[in-house]
Amino acid sequence: MCGIVGIVGKSDVNLQLYDALTLLQHRGQDAAGIATCDGDHLNQQKNNGLVRDVFHSRDMHRLTGNFGIGHVRYPTAGDSGPENAQPFYVNAPYGIAMSHNGNLTNTNEVAAEIFKQDLRHINTTSDSELLLNVFAHELHKLGKLKPQAEDIFTAMKVLHRRVRGGYACIAMIVGYGIVAFRDPHGIRPLVYGKRETAKGYEYMVASESVALDVLGYTLVRDVAPGEAIYIELDGTLHTQQCCTRPQLNPCIFEHVYFARPDSIIDGVSMHKTRLRQGEHLAAKILRERPHHDIDVVIPIPDSSRAAGQGVAYKLGVKFREGMVKNRYIGRTFIMPGQKQRKKSVRQKLNPIELEFRGKNVLLVDDSIVRGTTCKQIIQMAREAGAAKVYFATAAPAVRFPNVYGIDMPSASELVAHGRTTEEVRKEIGADWLIYQDLDDLVACSAEGNSNIETFDCSVFNGNYITCDVDEHYLQNLHSIRNDNAKKLNDGDNA
Repeated sequence: MCGIVGIVGKSDVNLQLYDALTLLQHRGQDAAGIATCDGDHLNQQKNNGLVRDVFHSRDMHRLTGNFGIGHVRYPTAGDSGPENAQPFYVNAPYGIAMSHNGNLTNTNEVAAEIFKQDLRHINTTSDSELLLNVFAHELHKLGKLKPQAEDIFTAMKVLHRRVRGGYACIAMIVGYGIVAFRDPHGIRPLVYGKRETAKGYEYMVASESVALDVLGYTLVRDVAPGEAIYIELDGTLHTQQCCTRPQLNPCIFEHVYFARPDSIIDGVSMHKTRLRQGEHLAAKILRERPHHDIDVVIPIPDSSRAAGQGVAYKLGVKFREGMVKNRYIGRTFIMPGQKQRKKSVRQKLNPIELEFRGKNVLLVDDSIVRGTTCKQIIQMAREAGAAKVYFATAAPAVRFPNVYGIDMPSASELVAHGRTTEEVRKEIGADWLIYQDLDDLVACSAEGNSNIETFDCSVFNGNYITCDVDEHYLQNLHSIRNDNAKKLNDGDNA
């Protein structure tokens, strides 16, 4: 999962890009980068690390220009070396830089075409560089000295035919403007907005609406599936649908975990849908145990807080903040090694004993992926004196890997893969385990936007929306994503 942003402004946009990336930092903590354009000159800074660590005063003074793009990354396809930090850049045609959120599912096919047909060289293991080169090649074939909006849309139509998977991208064409586009299924989120200044309108495109809100932009709408938006330097905005059969199938795991609660994605409020998740989860608890003995509901901060509130309200029991979070520790399920993840959980969360001692506690989390984190949290609750520890998740059991840009582990490392709910309960050490039903999860999100017919729920049901993921593909994915492979790639000796 990554965060992307692009701005066409009326003055230097470097500080705006920096601030936007800090607001999107939750989407990627592995690397960060900014590219700006000053006249016909491209300026760039990128490296591994958090936004605050990658950019210093000297970098910001150098990143001049009225338009630019930014990126925060955690690795999905490719390794986590600094050479894979984005934006990527090619110098022909015109000079194009690109930031990408998502993952292609026909990477090998595209890589072969780029080498054998397009005669282009790929310098990294990232599929984002493939996307950039496809777009650059199709634009180059048109042979225009100065690209027009129609040329960009023509290139984009071919790009959609050549690549498959989940992708939301922002490209900067040096000296001309920025292009934003989304895959034909709209799997990964992308929104745009504008604000009025004394010199005219400024535009921003970003992964989540929170970046627009905080920087004073008014949300216009989401970029539609298969749509491309081209914003010229003077603020002229062009839009066009660039695929023949677009269909909105957003990733529902964004609603469960990744997106900030103060964001609105595809017309759905993340805060409200998580409250609804808690209410539906409570309804299931009441169906299964109408005479439950739960004394208190405690959320696992931060993404499960709203769901926990919904559960407590519906059950009519106390809601308490019983876990204190160290906000300087990254998200544990995307950390590279199992031992490192185990160590991080203890550093990340600490129980308030007063809220646990002698009580039957219902812990509410957004989801269970490997089971490593919740197992340790349950143990911490027992050590804090809880009489019984129940565990509820706002999402169904995660049984399948994600192939569209979330670096979930291979299937064999998912605690629910091949296990029943009772077997998972024993594995994590809970006295009772309650999963959200998939139909209820979908209903929670669909209530926010009735125009969404189908969500990508592949991590729960194994139905991949692009219809090109088979067992052979998943076996190859396993060889890349399992912990042993990551240990070799990252030099993880923890």
